[in-house]
Amino acid sequence: MGPIAKFLHDDHRRLEALLNRGDYEEFREGLLRHIAMEEKVLLPAAKRYNGGEPLSVAAQLRLDHSAIAALLVPTPTPAILQQLREILTLHNPLEEGERGLYAECERLAGAEIDALVEKLGAVPKVKVAKHFDGPRAFAAIEDLLRAARAARKL
Repeated sequence: MGPIAKFLHDDHRRLEALLNRGDYEEFREGLLRHIAMEEKVLLPAAKRYNGGEPLSVAAQLRLDHSAIAALLVPTPTPAILQQLREILTLHNPLEEGERGLYAECERLAGAEIDALVEKLGAVPKVKVAKHFDGPRAFAAIEDLLRAARAARKL
């Protein structure tokens, strides 16, 4: 496992531990930061290294990230937690492993790997808004989950 994969894989395990022990607010903040690292640093770098073309997995990852972020908006309920676990179970393997996003980024980054890991680590904490439990939040969750699921079936 290279340095990008190790850094982000370790963060996945940290986030899983927070969720499993019920430290939801720290999990929420950490997961939003993790998504920011991938969306603002890793995916743009991969596109740049790939001659301006996004990686094939990028569209699914972005759909998943949108659905995950939407699930973090309302106050957590057992159903919300179950949906988060389900999408993360499908999502994380797209990033981890020999054929995942992280390994692909390492292959493409070459000598820039260490600088990329430094940029990932420098992403600041994300400001987290209060939970919102209005009907629009739940409608957005359903729409985004539907889109992420539909893309997987293609």
